[in-house]
Amino acid sequence: MEKLEAFRGIEAYFIEFHKKFKKIYDATEAHKEKMPGEWDEKLDSFQKMIMLKALRSDKVTSAIQDFIVERIGQEFIEPPTFNLGACYRDSSNISPLIFVLSPGSDPIADFRKYAEECDMLAKIDLVSLGQG
Repeated sequence: MEKLEAFRGIEAYFIEFHKKFKKIYDATEAHKEKMPGEWDEKLDSFQKMIMLKALRSDKVTSAIQDFIVERIGQEFIEPPTFNLGACYRDSSNISPLIFVLSPGSDPIADFRKYAEECDMLAKIDLVSLGQG
């Protein structure tokens, strides 16, 4: 970092005032802590993420989310809600619906309900790839 213009002097400052950085290191929400001394005003939010990477790399993902919200908005970090009707309209007999599930998710009940509402319950064929 010392080679980047914005971080000139950070190495000497860190060595001299390393105890001030310990607050960031020990914080539960380290990505929300202020940088010690002049560094909080001197560094922009992207540069603070670089500093956070050096101090607490486990909090960089949270810092990136905050950065995205700050720059372009909350809607860019929230996953869209699943719309089964729109997915069905995009499917066909040669382009079926395939659900790739994460642990704990179960779209079957919603899928059956949608099929029933569309009077197609008798037409669906559910195949679990985990059953051989």
